[in-house]
Amino acid sequence: MLNKLIANILPYMPKKLVWVFSKRYIAGETIEEGLLASKLLNEKGIEVTIDLLGEFINTLSEAEDNKNQYIEIITRFTSEGVKGNFSLKPTMFGLLIDKDVCYNYIREIAVLAAQKDSFIRIDMEDSQCVDMEIEMFRKLRNEFPKNVGLVVQAYLRRTHSDLEVLNDINSEAYPINFRLCKGIYVEPANIAFKKFEEVREHFLADLKYMFENKMYVGIATHDKYLVEESIKMIQEMNIPKSMYEFQMLYGVTPELRQMIVEDGHRMRVYVPYGVQWFNYSTRRLKENPKMAQHIIKALFIRG
Repeated sequence: MLNKLIANILPYMPKKLVWVFSKRYIAGETIEEGLLASKLLNEKGIEVTIDLLGEFINTLSEAEDNKNQYIEIITRFTSEGVKGNFSLKPTMFGLLIDKDVCYNYIREIAVLAAQKDSFIRIDMEDSQCVDMEIEMFRKLRNEFPKNVGLVVQAYLRRTHSDLEVLNDINSEAYPINFRLCKGIYVEPANIAFKKFEEVREHFLADLKYMFENKMYVGIATHDKYLVEESIKMIQEMNIPKSMYEFQMLYGVTPELRQMIVEDGHRMRVYVPYGVQWFNYSTRRLKENPKMAQHIIKALFIRG
């Protein structure tokens, strides 16, 4: 009850107060702040994936503006030698307004990424978007097999079968590139696994399938148990370091992150920034009220 109360009240609080809750998890509002955060992580031997905040837009003019911002982002980050890639939410480019316009905008970004020998990843959003985002990924991968990846969510009941279907576009020359995460969107029980242990179990089953089929995996979790089980699986299956990395959100579980890095594994941090940080923060809290207690705790406890 308290978590839901905090999550519902937060959008009506002054932005300055909400920023106190949010600043540890968001690099800032500007591209300069995103660059600075990324370079500091690079200095620690950590790569990044850049995320311009904003999703579920209302107009195609917003979609075009977001496309232009990503063109600037990729140009700046690659020219300044940042070690990283770029995450895109298709709803930022009009997926739910006009999916053809959305595809063309994201393809334009993919063209630039390929020219810069870089990489974009299509983020997976809520269940209404999944089929369209998989379809988009298939089309883009066919044209840019080295430069486009996809996120999959272990809590969705459909995910394992999606992996089996997508295996038809996997290849030894160009392994399919996934980020595997638990999933954050609130979905009904007929669509998503709800029990904590059940989600863990399917996360590991999906990871094993990816390894068995020689897919590249970004293991995206802050769950120490899943990190340890993933490392155990990597060792038992003799998975080369060229076929996986660990991924974490900016500002979350830094001690666990450092332990993974010191153990010799590749680490990538998801760096969000942008003027839409307020909507991002409050939306995430509404989607997952349990985050409220972790954010409050984070104000006083580090690690």
